[in-house]
Amino acid sequence: MLNQMKVSRRDLLKGAIAAAAAPYMITSTALGADAIPSASNRLTVCDIGIGNQGSGLFGQVLGNRTAQCVAVCDVKKWVRDASEKKANDNYAQERAAGTFKGVAVYSDYHDVMARDDIDAVVIAVPDHWHALITIAAAKAGKDMYCEKPMALTIRQARAMVTAVRRYGRVYQNGSMQRSSKEFHHACELVRNGRIGTVKEVFVNVGGPSTEKQFPTEPIPEGMDWEFWLGPAPWSPYNGERCSGSYSGGWRLVRDYSGGMMTDWGAHHYDIAQWGLGMDESGPVEIFAPGKEYPTLTYKYASGVLMHHFWSADGNGPKQYKLPEGKNGVSGVLFVGDKGWVEVNRGYFKCFPEEIDTPIGQNEIHLYKSVAHMPDWMDCIKTRRRPICDAEIGCRSVTVCHLGNIAYWTGQSYKWDPVKEEVIGNEEAARWLDRPMRAPWRLS
Repeated sequence: MLNQMKVSRRDLLKGAIAAAAAPYMITSTALGADAIPSASNRLTVCDIGIGNQGSGLFGQVLGNRTAQCVAVCDVKKWVRDASEKKANDNYAQERAAGTFKGVAVYSDYHDVMARDDIDAVVIAVPDHWHALITIAAAKAGKDMYCEKPMALTIRQARAMVTAVRRYGRVYQNGSMQRSSKEFHHACELVRNGRIGTVKEVFVNVGGPSTEKQFPTEPIPEGMDWEFWLGPAPWSPYNGERCSGSYSGGWRLVRDYSGGMMTDWGAHHYDIAQWGLGMDESGPVEIFAPGKEYPTLTYKYASGVLMHHFWSADGNGPKQYKLPEGKNGVSGVLFVGDKGWVEVNRGYFKCFPEEIDTPIGQNEIHLYKSVAHMPDWMDCIKTRRRPICDAEIGCRSVTVCHLGNIAYWTGQSYKWDPVKEEVIGNEEAARWLDRPMRAPWRLS
């Protein structure tokens, strides 16, 4: 195991860069072509998982002048080969000049962790792998950007926070809507009382994951199926099972994900938490749909009710009385006693329009990030916590999982957000974690 207390030459260089930039950090977007750092001053990054969302994050690393991708890791050989070529083509001029030796290729993330010349990792693998790889990265002294949702279970998410804090790592959760101006603006208006006292929040995302069976198919050549499954229960290979498709892939299968409740919920419930000022807390009671409320509903200690604006038939719930003039919910809708704010990607609306005024100097100003990955990279240099730090990611995905537990058990129950325990419901409490297939375990 690497000595976590050892200070390397690279760490000293990073500290010097951060000190020179104080009190204002120059972001990658502000650097001109003539300001590209030398190779010794760039963050060295490995991308782990380069399919679907991972391919976009991989492109962001390649396009960031303050970082350099030095390795790629994936269980599919054809993905590794394509990523290696893309990275080497991206750095073609540096390779020709002899200042870059090329991108290393791995199928096992443990090989990445063994390299002490890699500063950070970008983790974009299926949800059931997030905790294991993040904790391994923390122990190996690497900072990490991990796709949302943070983890497959509430207990796994908390273990990730513990590891990040213990080893002093910079962690950015991929709930990147916090780095979008419309969400930042909406939450600042709500937090500063523009809509008065918040009474209700409506969150429009899809439903929970389910158990699903797939027919057996031949394992493609170059695919390490056992490693893809990892800690999940063993199942035969099927192309759809391990697909990232939103219409039938692993995102909708309970063994690997929490469905759209965690996938898109890690975006929209995260914004709801931000707007309510609950980044270090959460609801105190969860109501299963069809019980006290027509759809899944959360209750906070303040009395705020947060409703999952979704129905299994796809038609949307009709039972709620929305504010005048609203027939549905786009993204997240905050409703107060003096107005409302609705926000989604590229969309913002409020009522009355007069509440949309600038935030004053002495009002609440939320953390502002103009781009999610550059924010993470800047924080690696300054050692600050980024806009969607591990604690925030943990609390937001906890809300998503609490809702899924109510769906899966059909029961309402109480939750202690301080102790992070279910109160008086053993069946619901059993879903706080899941067993891992041997030999995998959190440590």
